[in-house]
Amino acid sequence: MKTELMPVTAASIALGASLMAEGKLVAFPTETVYGLGADALNGRAVLKIFEAKGRPADNPLIAHISDKSELAPLVARVDERAQKLMDAFWPGPLTMVFPKSELIPDAVSAGLSTVAVRMPSHPAARMLIRALGRPIAAPSANRSGKPSPTTAAHVFEDMEGRIPLILDGGPCGVGVESTVLDLAGDVPTLLRPGGITAEMLREYLPDLAIHPAVLHPLQSSAEARSPGMKYKHYAPNASIVIVRGTPEQIAARYDASVAAGKKTAILCADRAPYGDRFAYELGHDAGEMASRLFAALRAMDDDGIEAAFSEQTPTDGVGLALTNRLLRAAGFQVEEG
Repeated sequence: MKTELMPVTAASIALGASLMAEGKLVAFPTETVYGLGADALNGRAVLKIFEAKGRPADNPLIAHISDKSELAPLVARVDERAQKLMDAFWPGPLTMVFPKSELIPDAVSAGLSTVAVRMPSHPAARMLIRALGRPIAAPSANRSGKPSPTTAAHVFEDMEGRIPLILDGGPCGVGVESTVLDLAGDVPTLLRPGGITAEMLREYLPDLAIHPAVLHPLQSSAEARSPGMKYKHYAPNASIVIVRGTPEQIAARYDASVAAGKKTAILCADRAPYGDRFAYELGHDAGEMASRLFAALRAMDDDGIEAAFSEQTPTDGVGLALTNRLLRAAGFQVEEG
């Protein structure tokens, strides 16, 4: 299969919608990361997403809509909590989990009784949904387990020959996947942190709970109610270890790894304390760090890095999303300094 990489135009949006109407896959930009989309109401088309990504079928997908009015047919109920959050954060990087309607194929919900829905703010994403006239089921447009793509070039690296079309809308702004909030039960629960932070949600949901899997491995017997909960994600080929210690302690591990013959790197806020050691600088602001993380993890593969040591990252605000992604990229390998 030949994969076309096209800039976002009225013509390419129309082509993308036509391909999806035929049951094919199209990659498209959102404000978070690039998505790999199929008609969410076509179960057979949705199954192609799992095939293209190499994604386990028990990992649910997110249905993307272009207008709030498109939510009601997809879910069994929308309560007052959801209405307030929609008014506050849609369109934007907030996904909400609802009891699903009979319209949602099991392939989208991974057999669960719930469905995750969001309304992206990226104009190209909403144009594509409107052109198709149906919700789009879309995980991130990368091979399963690899760092999520924040540029069309990243998508092409992973999906060339697997899908017919990639719509290039430039770099993604947020750089990490959407916040996922479970509203299907009595206690609202943060399943995956993102650009809409726990602090922001608590202004509307004082009883917000944070699922243990945000900062710890999900028990193997537990069901994944959201993308990004159950498996190792976002990982480069290199082994990553998060070090809760000083730059000197991280540098010592780096030096030992280099002495053992491994091409090694450091993930850090500022490269200055590490001298001439090979480092990926993410910046000091948590939002900036989050937006740069996936590109840095992909650069590790391009640079042939075999081992990496990361500074500990903050867990407040967007820092919780940053730490969540880094922990999963590291397979929860954390060492005390």
